[in-house]
Amino acid sequence: MPSNVIKSISVSGLITLDMHSLNNEGAEGNYLLTREVQIADSSGDLHAVNAISGDMLKHIQAEHLFYLAHERQLPLCNACSRFDANRIVGDAEFAGRVAGEDGYRQAKEKGTTDSYILTRALQTCTMDDAEGVLITSEIDGKNRAIARKSVVEFGWLVGRPESTRTESYFHVKYVPEGRGKGAGDESGANVGQNIFHRPASSGQYALVLTVDLFRLGRNDITLQAVEYTGGSKEARQRKEILLESVLSSFIKPTGAHRNTQNPHIVDFVGCLALSRSTLPAPMVSALNAGFIEQMNGIASALNRLREGAVEVRRFDSQSEFAAVMADVIADAAELEVSHG
Repeated sequence: MPSNVIKSISVSGLITLDMHSLNNEGAEGNYLLTREVQIADSSGDLHAVNAISGDMLKHIQAEHLFYLAHERQLPLCNACSRFDANRIVGDAEFAGRVAGEDGYRQAKEKGTTDSYILTRALQTCTMDDAEGVLITSEIDGKNRAIARKSVVEFGWLVGRPESTRTESYFHVKYVPEGRGKGAGDESGANVGQNIFHRPASSGQYALVLTVDLFRLGRNDITLQAVEYTGGSKEARQRKEILLESVLSSFIKPTGAHRNTQNPHIVDFVGCLALSRSTLPAPMVSALNAGFIEQMNGIASALNRLREGAVEVRRFDSQSEFAAVMADVIADAAELEVSHG
């Protein structure tokens, strides 16, 4: 029988965002270009649709995790404590500190320095543990390439072709003086009434994400659980803030142009699947109109193989999604922490 510990989670949903400009590709002249991707529908027909990259969604989630880690006083490396995108590679002290430890010297004798370095990185930093990192620092005179795969993974947020549109809107920079100088004076300074065109997109977007909770605190080389300095309490807290950061990402998405184009989150419907075994939590994209029925069907099939292993929880609004996530977070806090 499966344990009660949640091993993995998937979320598939359809989120309605209006008047946003969260992710763009650049500019041509005074036109800002929105990001578009080519997708195939269930009939195989291709469509060009507005999309928000998984990189942007991951950045949003990581930023929320950063603030939560500070709030709970969970360990962060020197680089992540200032939200450096290089993560522990940007921590100038980490390499020298690890190379001077007795444990490293013992690992060197055994030829297991890479796994030792990865263990110390996971113990040192909550963000490197959850978000992933490629450790390329020179340690003990040797260049390294030690990979830590992310525990949380996002797909692109992809607009449904039939219900997503992008339009470009005229804007002008307001300057109370020098209005007759236009776009600039002889010095090239932009002192006049600069005009520009900025896109805003509205529609229904398909979301997919997975969280492999069983991998949090697990060394990807040895496949063994890492002992945190704070023990099981710290392991539980890391799991909690990871899930809280996912929830926060859909309450307050960060991203480009939010100072004047803070997105209207109108609705969020879908389902959350969780697995309490090595069977993965099922995932079907909301680009398929019958995605909820499909995920329920997959869960039923998997439970025939292993009774009670998989569960699907539906939500029909953003508030219901928050309630489902709150229940999952409470489960993670109450149950005995396991690293799989």
